[in-house]
Amino acid sequence: MKTALKLIASCGVVAVLVAWAVAQEKLDASKLPPKVSDAVKARFPGAMITQVTKENENGEVIYDIEMTKDGKKHEMDCKEDGTLVDIQNEIAVKDLPPAAVTGIKSKYPNCTIKEVGEILVVKDKKETRDHFEVLIDTADKKEVELTVSLDGTKIE
Repeated sequence: MKTALKLIASCGVVAVLVAWAVAQEKLDASKLPPKVSDAVKARFPGAMITQVTKENENGEVIYDIEMTKDGKKHEMDCKEDGTLVDIQNEIAVKDLPPAAVTGIKSKYPNCTIKEVGEILVVKDKKETRDHFEVLIDTADKKEVELTVSLDGTKIE
């Protein structure tokens, strides 16, 4: 009986992993649809694309484009028609608002903040700062990625 339950659980895990892999497809940057490529060039002229992933989110194709420009990491999600969904820009740790730092340090005392990305949501071609993605090393040296609200009150 235990063996059968383990087998069923294992099959479930494999099914989830296969579904996730099918939902994401790595692409060469040269394979981007023209409208997506144009959107990247318009928003990040001169950027070097480092990775492209084609994803299916809620029945819609989204291209996740990772790139570097001027020594900083950037990422953008774009629909097939060239519409920007969101943007992530690497910012200096010192530029993380004090309230966000306080929130992180209260939840993870003695942690080290290693990397910060500001997330901009794009609506009607207007970019609005929404939250931060923060990479920390905890006090016991574990690397953890956090989603942090602008005011530091919500940390996931």
